[in-house]
Amino acid sequence: MRSLFLIVFLTLGVTLFNASLFAQTTPSSPTSSNPQPPDSSTSKPASGRTPNLAPPRSDTVNADSLGDEPGQSSSKDTLIDLSPPPDDAQAHPQSSDVLMDAGSGSSSAGEFRYWDPHKAAKDIEVGDYYFKRKNYRAAQDRYREALLYKDNDAIATFRLAECLEKMDQPDDARKEYESYLRILPHGPQAEQARKSIERLKSADSAKAQPAK
Repeated sequence: MRSLFLIVFLTLGVTLFNASLFAQTTPSSPTSSNPQPPDSSTSKPASGRTPNLAPPRSDTVNADSLGDEPGQSSSKDTLIDLSPPPDDAQAHPQSSDVLMDAGSGSSSAGEFRYWDPHKAAKDIEVGDYYFKRKNYRAAQDRYREALLYKDNDAIATFRLAECLEKMDQPDDARKEYESYLRILPHGPQAEQARKSIERLKSADSAKAQPAK
């Protein structure tokens, strides 16, 4: 009985050993979860034409395909229309006078005008102070200084004309009245400026007439 069990046990051990040896020697088959990449040598592009990525060249232009129309040069020789608009003279009546003053070269090369409306307003205020006290020469200096800080200021121009008229300088006073009318043709002192011009013209004509 004991020998029978020993024979069965040995037979079972030999069977298990052979089964494990067979499993180790058998090659494993590839699984479908790890597919191999396709061969790049056999793949073909989607389109049969390879795109040209090279930059364009100027020497590859066909001159025959350009036609006979004249082209436009990109150099500085291209003419630009610098003429003013048709209504420029009406919109900016003082621009021609400013250009004439700039081209005349009357001012010195080192002269520089500062644009400061606050100082101009202060000079007008001080000029009015002197004008009320009949110090017309000091008032004139302040009004002229105001025009240096703020060119073509209507108030300073009109007050300067009044000063010059008080100082018995009718020609200069009339010019300043006319300057005021060019700046503000319909300003608050426009009617008074016109009357002053007519008065100065009449006085000038009266002086020009010979005595009888």
